[in-house]
Amino acid sequence: MGNSFGQLFRVTTFGESHGGGIGVVVDGCPPRIAVSGADIQQELDRRRPGQSKITTQRKEPDRCEILSGVFEGRTLGTPITVLVRNQDARPEAYEAMRETFRPSHADFTYQAKYGIRNWQGGGRASARETIGRVAGGAIARKVLTTLFPKIEVVAFVTQIHQIVAKINRSKVTTADVEASIVRCPDKAAAKNMIDLIEKTRANGDSLGGVIECVARNVPPGLVEPVFDKLEDDLAKAMLSLPATKGFEIGSGFSATRMCGSEHNDAFEKRGGRISTRTNFSGGIQGGISNGEEIYFRVAFKPTATIAREQESVTSSGKKTKLAARGRHDPCVLPRAVPMVEAMTALVLCDHALRQKAIAKS
Repeated sequence: MGNSFGQLFRVTTFGESHGGGIGVVVDGCPPRIAVSGADIQQELDRRRPGQSKITTQRKEPDRCEILSGVFEGRTLGTPITVLVRNQDARPEAYEAMRETFRPSHADFTYQAKYGIRNWQGGGRASARETIGRVAGGAIARKVLTTLFPKIEVVAFVTQIHQIVAKINRSKVTTADVEASIVRCPDKAAAKNMIDLIEKTRANGDSLGGVIECVARNVPPGLVEPVFDKLEDDLAKAMLSLPATKGFEIGSGFSATRMCGSEHNDAFEKRGGRISTRTNFSGGIQGGISNGEEIYFRVAFKPTATIAREQESVTSSGKKTKLAARGRHDPCVLPRAVPMVEAMTALVLCDHALRQKAIAKS
């Protein structure tokens, strides 16, 4: 059950990092939605390894194959299966992890849960699992833009380690984000981030940071109250991504330093519709979208697998030391941007279909 996400628009991912391949089954996609391999490939190319000097150098083309659910460029309303075959797996690089647990990785916890684990690259705990999410998110975007043509979802790197960018979330575009290999639209900050990532990689270490995401033109009234609030589902979606450690929406923790008179978003009539003068709520009130920009931030920890020697223990409890030999991102943030966008699209698509079902009842 833990491999599926969503209710009406439901994705189930499958595969391991160094197995035959990774993929997704999308169930609940409406029929007659225009979807092509190129639509999915565009997003997978943004996520794939080896795309720049600051990412893992694993050479995977990540070419997608649509195995079912699409005919003559349109969805059939039946389950859609997308497969990406692994081509540059090197399981021998993980031989040292056969018996030794990597610090802060999922090796020990998977062993504790199942009594068995795939020690070759982390198995399902590897960020390679997110191929299925990104493929599913690409299909979700197509559904969303069919229902609401003006919807935009843009994520970007706003912080790496202690370098913080200055970005106008209301104006940033995908083109701005993609102009930098670190996916930070602040040129000065991006240069410093790249320099720091390269230096940290040379030292055998890793870095974390923050990604911000904005969803524009989401109609008011979307999502369910109480237990399926929009911020609830967004938080679950984001914290299900590998290496995530924090989530805040709208004013987030800064709201604790404000009074209600400062924080409340006053209503006004603007542009022919009811709007809010400020947006500390982050586009959500009572768990339901209010028509303003939805924005949130996701914190990512430093990559757990590093080249530096670390103390650990074997599965039998024997003390040992371990230095990773695999190919790993010194910082996951640049490749995590399309992952954040994909999970956002999955949440919005699922709730858009749920709202549509209510409207018809």
